[in-house]
Amino acid sequence: MRVKVSPLVEYPFTPAWWLPGPHLQTVWGRLVRPRRLVTMRREVLETPDGDELVLDHVDGEAGSPRALLLHGLEGSSNSVYVQGFLSAIARRRWRATAMNFRSCARDPGDLSRMLPNRRPRLYHSGETSDFGFVARTLSQREPEARLVAIGASLGGNVLLKWLGENPLQRTIAAAAALSTPYDLGASGRHLENLAGRLYVGHFLSTLKGKAVEVSRRFSEAGAKIDGPRALASRSFWEFDDAANAPLHGFAGADDYYARASSLGYLSRIATPTLCLSAEDDPFLPAPALARARAAASPAIDFRVTRHGGHIGWVAGPWPWRPSYWAEEFVLDWLARH
Repeated sequence: MRVKVSPLVEYPFTPAWWLPGPHLQTVWGRLVRPRRLVTMRREVLETPDGDELVLDHVDGEAGSPRALLLHGLEGSSNSVYVQGFLSAIARRRWRATAMNFRSCARDPGDLSRMLPNRRPRLYHSGETSDFGFVARTLSQREPEARLVAIGASLGGNVLLKWLGENPLQRTIAAAAALSTPYDLGASGRHLENLAGRLYVGHFLSTLKGKAVEVSRRFSEAGAKIDGPRALASRSFWEFDDAANAPLHGFAGADDYYARASSLGYLSRIATPTLCLSAEDDPFLPAPALARARAAASPAIDFRVTRHGGHIGWVAGPWPWRPSYWAEEFVLDWLARH
């Protein structure tokens, strides 16, 4: 397949004047948006390896398209951007399913509590078998319905990697990936600065607890994880090298990043796919974004805005009247495909 090389064009997006800069765009929604915008119907799906995947469904018109959503690192179906998408999908009378990665589902009665899984593993940026299993399950249940997929951040990496691994698939009709960390190693290094460490520290606060818990519950996991190093980690590389990579069968953090990054799979994607990123995304350096654009197959519509932060894209005239541009843009794009 011929690799498409196109200029890194600026796609028009006008950020809210009252949220200047990438960091305010990134954190605004997480601070002010509600985490219960829609009514969800929960399903616990048994996996082929004897674990559980928690799916949260939003019902719509019979026969309408269904969107399968993948959240980002340490997110869930209650993440504000997932709820935003679910709300926008419900307004269109489509149906939706938000897949919670293993160990990420929240207790409906206490969103601060994550539900444990039953196997000695968690989830990671390159683990695509759970997504494939859920996509096939939904497609088999509703063979006449159009199934589209939306992945944000880590979820975008999982989605793009799966599409590249399965270029002949016909389960997903169209896909969209937002704020994807295409090159995990470059993304991790980019976050090793003062501002980046604030983001990383937030994620590590729960990732460390999960590593301790899975080590305590499963002796085979405890034998793989270097607990003291994991607890002392201050960067993604340090945590991944001590816990995430060995737990999931990688030789170390560098091996994990090389094999799990979606960058190496973009050229194989044959499904109509939107890749949407902001040039000022604090989670990914511009050179890595340019490499991803250069590697994208002709099936990928690669869009870059100058502003927007990480899963931000907040617009609107006033703080009490915000709008979330990317959610409507993505759904309009998927409706056309």
